[in-house]
Amino acid sequence: MYKFISSILYWLLVKKCKSLKVHGKKNVPQLHRYVVTCNHESYNEVIMLGMALYPNQIHYMAKKELFNNKFFGSFLKSLNAFPVDRENPGPSTIKTPVNLLKKNKTIGMFPAGHRTTEETPLKRGAATIAMLAKVPIVPAAYVGPDKIMGLITGKAHIKFGEPIDTANLPEHLKKRNEKVDYITQEVTKRTRELQKELNELL
Repeated sequence: MYKFISSILYWLLVKKCKSLKVHGKKNVPQLHRYVVTCNHESYNEVIMLGMALYPNQIHYMAKKELFNNKFFGSFLKSLNAFPVDRENPGPSTIKTPVNLLKKNKTIGMFPAGHRTTEETPLKRGAATIAMLAKVPIVPAAYVGPDKIMGLITGKAHIKFGEPIDTANLPEHLKKRNEKVDYITQEVTKRTRELQKELNELL
């Protein structure tokens, strides 16, 4: 289902409407084993991040409440989404994405954890998962419409930054928590820098 729907959206939004401009695509690794992160102000980032990396398929973490409805939950799973209990995260919260990464899949995460226009400290999940799987994090930023119809009538921009190497960290970082905090701070910093660079371009 992901391939079918993403192909239609790519034709409509990118080819026909030319609604997306991608910057920094050279920073995206050729191998699909990476975590891509992005700011999250609406559902449009989910769609356009997928378009920016098309035809590569992204596996998104989504809050478990979205899967409460059996049919909608099945639909989300067909789009490569998998449920996460954000209030009481268990072992599967980490195990599922790490296993996907080991199978050469891409994990998409919005570390702020919820849709917001406010600046919030990015949560530690992306750093933890990438470090355990020994894969890079590719930071991205989205600037553009926040309404679905705006994707057809407006212009969206996504910029990818240089990958963050989670395997080779500064030597003074000894403890796991120190490493996770460092990576999380790097993701936060680079995401804000990318947003600023995009806003200056527009």
